[in-house]
Parts: sequence; C-alpha cells; structure tokens
Amino acid sequence: MSEEAPENSGHRARLRQRLFEGGPDALLDHELIEYLLALTIPRVDTKPLAKTLLAEFGGIAGLLTADAEAIARVKGMRETNVAALKAVHAAALRLLQARVREKPVLANWQALLDYLRAEMASHPIERVRVLHLNTRNMLVRDELMNEGSIDEAPVYVREVIRRALHLGSAALILVHNHPSGDPSPSRADIEITRRIVEAGKPLGILVHDHVIIGTEGHTSLRAKGLI
Repeated sequence: MSEEAPENSGHRARLRQRLFEGGPDALLDHELIEYLLALTIPRVDTKPLAKTLLAEFGGIAGLLTADAEAIARVKGMRETNVAALKAVHAAALRLLQARVREKPVLANWQALLDYLRAEMASHPIERVRVLHLNTRNMLVRDELMNEGSIDEAPVYVREVIRRALHLGSAALILVHNHPSGDPSPSRADIEITRRIVEAGKPLGILVHDHVIIGTEGHTSLRAKGLI
C-alpha cells in the first residue's frame, strides 16, 4: 500500500494546525469539507471533491442537510465519506437542540430559530414538526409529524391534538419548511394553524406559534398577527 503523498500530508497538517489555532473561522468552507473527507479518503487530494460537493449542493448548509443518497451519487463519494458528512450534521443539530433545551423556549427564541434553520431550511421536501412544551415552556419533545405539503394531510389536526394529549403537552409550536426558500405563509398554512388553535383551546393546549422556515429567512404567524 502506497504512503500518502508528502504534499497532501503537509497540506492537511497545515489545515489541522490552522483549525487548532484559529478555531472554525480559520478554515474556508471547502477547506473544512476537504479536511473532513481526508479523514475517510487517505492518500488522495480531496480539495477538488470538496469543491464539487459544495457547488452541487449550493454551499455547506445544503451539503450537510442533503439526503445521503443524493450525496452518494456524486462521483468519488463512498459510503464512509457520506457517513462522515451526515455525522457532522447530526452532531451540529444535537448541539443546537441542547441549547434550545437549556431555557424556556419563549425566552430562548433565537436558539430555537438557529436550530430550526439548521434542521429544516435546506431540506428539499416540506416537513412538518411539532414542538411539545410543558407548563414551564420547556421543550419536552420535538417530533416530525409529516412529510409533504401541510394542507395535504387530512388527519393532521386530529393527529397533532391526539399526540399532545398523549404526551401531556401544555403548549405547542408548529413548524414547517418551504423548500422554495420563501417563508411566506400560504392561505392553507394560516387556515390549518387556526384549526389547530381552536381544537386545542377546550383541552387547555396552547399553540404559541407556527414558524415557517426557508433559506430566505423565517416567518412567525404569531408575530404577523395571523393567530
């Protein structure tokens, strides 16, 4: 088995040193991906592949949140390389979610938005999540309820309320993403939210907000006065 080319070894050592000394901001996006790939692809210059991946998925956020099968279709990617990228994404999400759980959600709103953007903004399929809160507005459960358009799930209202009762949730925050990138609410988004609000009222279940996430930003229906 041939040894790693000296120029590759030296370059990776320099990247590693810059990372240790300067922190995450010391490396460009393609350098971060290049170094990560180098851990699973020895003895090969991974810079071209890193740049190809970033171009293919529109940047580091799009790459890390992309479906594993889509990443695997890029020439040069193997299962171990894809797993490394998805592991980094999973670790980042757990860090962000841990910050959300540290304080009552309504007093920790920016941390929640950071987590939701990382989790959902670049996803190519519309996903509906429900955040379940206790009486102190602490996050107790973050659940993916549905994939596909929010107005194409006829039992959505019933399922949301049934699950809230099962978990003993005192309040909910509804979240979904718009793959188009535009977080503006549709009429269907507003209508389904109001139906859930009304269904929860007699049961003592509050709906604090419905947040729509997109690559262009986010929209809070509560802040817009729509609920």
